[in-house]
Amino acid sequence: MLKKSLIILLALSFSLPVSETWSADGDEFRTLRNNMVREIFADVQLTRLKTRKNTLDRKVMKAMGEIPRHLFVPKKQRGYAYENRPLSIGYGQTISQPYIVALMTDLLQPDEQDIVLEIGTGSGYQAAVLAGLVKRVYTIEIVDALGKAAGNRLTSLGYDNITTRIGDGYYGWKEHAPFDTIIVTAAAGSIPPPLIRQLKPGGRMVIPVGGAFLTQQLILIEKDLDEKIKTRQILPVRFVPLTRSRTTD
Repeated sequence: MLKKSLIILLALSFSLPVSETWSADGDEFRTLRNNMVREIFADVQLTRLKTRKNTLDRKVMKAMGEIPRHLFVPKKQRGYAYENRPLSIGYGQTISQPYIVALMTDLLQPDEQDIVLEIGTGSGYQAAVLAGLVKRVYTIEIVDALGKAAGNRLTSLGYDNITTRIGDGYYGWKEHAPFDTIIVTAAAGSIPPPLIRQLKPGGRMVIPVGGAFLTQQLILIEKDLDEKIKTRQILPVRFVPLTRSRTTD
């Protein structure tokens, strides 16, 4: 959920080859979705010195070009669904900027055999993006109404490899650990130790870290085969804070 003030989004105009327009024919949102993908490519170029990425994995961009983002936002927001910015989904929560969704997904280096944990289901959009790239997604949402709505939405759209749960994501999902990758879509004050423990050796985690009114950094965490942890700051970001329950799960 990166503020435009953090990165100047230039109106770069360049065309994708026909083979790179992924949305299905007959989809009324096809043009908007392909324009969104072009804006993501532009942002990748603008941030390449910080992210060390000149491009993103083609399969990630293909997913971004196919997932119907308009179905993951409130009806009153659908006219803005393919703008490259975060949108409110109610309850003080947002659906992340498409560029950030694509970047975080790419940083995970998703593999078709991966088991992924997502903290912060929100509307279910990030889980949907991951679902076509990995074997299974386990996703936790603390806001009851959002979690239930996302679960129903994902089921109705045919996502059969996503399992949802209402709960405090700080503690992860021990029953299904360890995870090949973990993605956190809200800013934590520090990296939750339970998530580190539940990350498989050789695994990767992407998490925004920082206070609600302070500079936040998108952090890439890698656990090597000897379970040593390496972290790298990727980009300054602005996410809603990670919500905690008053009692432990």
